[in-house]
Parts: sequence; C-alpha cells; structure tokens
Amino acid sequence: MGNSGNNSKRTVRTFGLASFLNDMGSDMIYPIWPLFVKSLGADMTWLGFLDGLGDAIVSVSQAVSGYISDRIRKRKFFIWLGYMFAALSRVGYAVAAVWQYLIPFRILDRAGKMRGAPRDAMIADVSTQENRGRNFGFLRAMDNLGAVCGIIICLLMVKYFGVGTKIGFQHLFWIAAIPSVIGVVMILAFVREDRPSETKVFKGLRYRHLDANFKFFLALSVFFSLGAFSYSFLLMYAKEAGFATESIILLYLAFTAMASIASFPFGKLADKIGRKTVLQIGFLFWILLCVVMVFFRPKNGDLSVNGAGFWTVVIVFILYGLHKGALDPVQKAFVSEVVPAEYRASGLGFYQMCVGLCALPASFMAGRLWDKYNVAVPFAVSLALTVTAVIMMTFVKESMKKEE
Repeated sequence: MGNSGNNSKRTVRTFGLASFLNDMGSDMIYPIWPLFVKSLGADMTWLGFLDGLGDAIVSVSQAVSGYISDRIRKRKFFIWLGYMFAALSRVGYAVAAVWQYLIPFRILDRAGKMRGAPRDAMIADVSTQENRGRNFGFLRAMDNLGAVCGIIICLLMVKYFGVGTKIGFQHLFWIAAIPSVIGVVMILAFVREDRPSETKVFKGLRYRHLDANFKFFLALSVFFSLGAFSYSFLLMYAKEAGFATESIILLYLAFTAMASIASFPFGKLADKIGRKTVLQIGFLFWILLCVVMVFFRPKNGDLSVNGAGFWTVVIVFILYGLHKGALDPVQKAFVSEVVPAEYRASGLGFYQMCVGLCALPASFMAGRLWDKYNVAVPFAVSLALTVTAVIMMTFVKESMKKEE
C-alpha cells in the first residue's frame, strides 16, 4: 500500500513537472507564432490553414490515442512520445526557410497532443476517489504556471535578445525544444506503468448509442466551431492596429491569465445555475467580441493609453479570456452529462474530435475572408454562426438524468 501510494505521488508529480516544462516551451512560441509565420511569407489564408490544420490534428490524435490506449491497455508510450514530438517540431520550426516547410512540423507538433487522453487516464488510474480531483487540479495548475512562465520568457527574449527577426525566432524555437526533451527523460526515468491484472473486453462507442439530445448539442457545437477560428487572428488584429511585438505578447498573457482566473469561478457557477446557462454566457462573450471587431475597430495611431483604440483592443482580449474561461471547462462537464454514462469517455473523445475537425475549415476560411475583404468579415460570419448556436442551445436539455 505504501509503495503503491509513493508510486502514485511520484507519477503525478512527474507528470506535473513534465507538463510545466512542455507548456513553458509551448507558450514561448504561441504569442509570436503568427508573426513568425508571416515573416516566412504566408498571408492570413495560409496562417489560418496552418492553425486550423493543427487544431484538427489535435482532436484526431487525442481521440485515436485514447481509443488505442484503452484497447491495448498501455499509456506511458503515448505520453513520452507526445512530448518528443513537441520537441522535434520546434527544431523543425527553427530550420524552416519558408512557411510551406512548417506544414509537416505543425502536424508533428499537434500530433504530440496524443499524450493528453492517455496521461489523464493514467492519472485517474493511480488516483483514488479522495485525491483524484486534487491530482487533476495540480496538473492544471502546473499547465497554467508553465504557460505564464513561457510567455514571460518570450517577452524577455523579444525585449532584450532581439527576437522578432527571422534569426531571432529561430533561436527562440531551439530554446523552446529543451524543456520538452527534459520532460521526456523524466517520464522515461520516473513513471512506472503497471499492466492491469484483469482483462476487460473493450467496447467502443457506436453512433446508435447517442441520443437525439446529444446529437443536437453536437450539431450546434459544430455551427459555433465553424466560426471559432484560432487566436492568431486576434494577435494579427492587434499587430495591424499598431501594437508592438512586446505589447502583443502582453495581450496574449492577459487573455491567458483571464482564462485561467475565470475557469474556476465559472465552473462553480455552473454547479449552481446549470452548465447550459454558463455555456450560453460563454457564447455571449464571443458574440460581444465579434460585435467589437465588426463595428468598433481602432485605427492605427489611436493606441495611446488614453486612446479609444488601445482600450478597444484590450477589451477584445479580455472578452476572449472570459469566453475561454467559461466555455472550455464547462463544455466537457456538460458533454459528460448528456452522453450515456457507460460511453462517457468515448463520447467526450468523439465530441472533441468532431469539434476539432471544424477548426481547419474555420481558420482557413477566416483567413481567406480576411485577405479577400477585411478583418471585419470573418468576425461577421462568426457572429451569425454563434447567434445560431445560441438559439439552438435553448432546445438542448440540461442532462439526461440525475446521477445516483
């Protein structure tokens, strides 16, 4: 019992530290990613394609790795391999000469997210009813802490070490690969996976197992996701409004911090007033963001601290953080309650895959509309899709039944 408890603590701590390191490396890149892609000659259409492709790969890789992991009853392999993919992709970014060379490394990077479902399952396996929530909370806290540290490092490197040029970007990517390599070594050295003693027949989810309520919620989520393009569009909006690179990184930090701070209170609010209401609040934040982007865009040069343009951009990023804080954690809880309990894990994976696959057409078409018309058009289309999703949401039942 004692050895089992020690192994559980070591596993959770190792995953926490590995997650901290990987997120630190990732968020050294995310704030400047669209600027880097543009520096290699891509327009907004192809930036949207790269981001959408990445998000689609994430959804597929997590669903596939989770299914295979359950079927073969192995977790650790997918976890360390996912972190290794992240490290190798950053090396690829560093040596890319034109944006087209980024495509295979973007696929490799996002395929690294295969670690998510097996890692979460392994943490659940080594946890008990009494500490499972605390263990997942620790992991999420380390994710957030790593992200904040990565953004701060990115800001310091831009400010003091000349990152912002093509060569500067490359140096940053080389450095960002190091934390994930350390994470791989830690997992291989300190995480022990015990093969389950009992043999269970693995039963996969079938479409016929899903009721009409879940299918309707999936449909409205797809409507919304087709207009929920990547964060890169907001960063490029700030860039075109006249914000310097350092200020853009601070805006990214602001939305990340806002999402982290808002997640817990929105989760508690969902317990009190219902998941459906909080999801509608999350949609409302995105609607407000789209309204600002369509009707109140600042002009370059109106970016003094006292200028209306400055605060318009800041408000956009605050709204985005609130939107993510309300939507991301509550969405999973809602899905887990409207899908049949015996297919809960598979239902979550299926939902995330369907929504994630919408990211490719969403970001690609948003970039195309931006290039062909202007920044307001993709947000106008997203506004229409989100309003449609909100109207559809009123017909979704809160849950199938109360749990015993």
